[in-house]
Amino acid sequence: MLYVRHGRTPTTGARLPGRAAGLHLSDEGRYQAEAVARWLKGPDGPDRVAAIYASPMERTRETAAPIARALGLRVRTAPGLNECDFGSWTGRRLKDLMRLKAWGTIQRQPSIFRFPSGESFAEMQARITGQVADLVACHPGEAVICVSHADPIKAAIAQALGTPLDLFQRIVVGPCSISAVQYAAERPTVLTVNGTGHLSRPPSANDS
Repeated sequence: MLYVRHGRTPTTGARLPGRAAGLHLSDEGRYQAEAVARWLKGPDGPDRVAAIYASPMERTRETAAPIARALGLRVRTAPGLNECDFGSWTGRRLKDLMRLKAWGTIQRQPSIFRFPSGESFAEMQARITGQVADLVACHPGEAVICVSHADPIKAAIAQALGTPLDLFQRIVVGPCSISAVQYAAERPTVLTVNGTGHLSRPPSANDS
């Protein structure tokens, strides 16, 4: 399973966009998505990808689109890959949220936190790991790409590592990073987390 976080948007690092509609990739985000597609198609990518799934949000589907074109596949929607439902915090500025007492709980003990009128981190983790289990069952032994969001990917990786949810904030998943987990009957094996080397390579003539 290859987890790809969506590319940068105009609000990345500034606001908590959540599931608000109408948020698209920035120019940098589109470049990042193309870079992921080049890497996955190239000699360092997987031998064969069986399917590409994306969350329902525009920014994930726009990230998945060039990957699908490069690999000759179509993008399928998987609701369980969706961003956390931030409820009434959706769209708020991060610098304002960081001043709240609840922000400390989110960082130190997220397992007990629920976003006002939204989802809890525990529910988010259960949702994405359940979705991943379904996809693994549908594609046994095959490489699958899941384009999702930072917190859900971090929660899925934490579960694969056997790391408590309260420590999942220690995991970094940057825009258009690639993380890889091999799921087997015995246990999952985390192969890569937050791989970003493909983003530093400028396009060459051979990429066109």
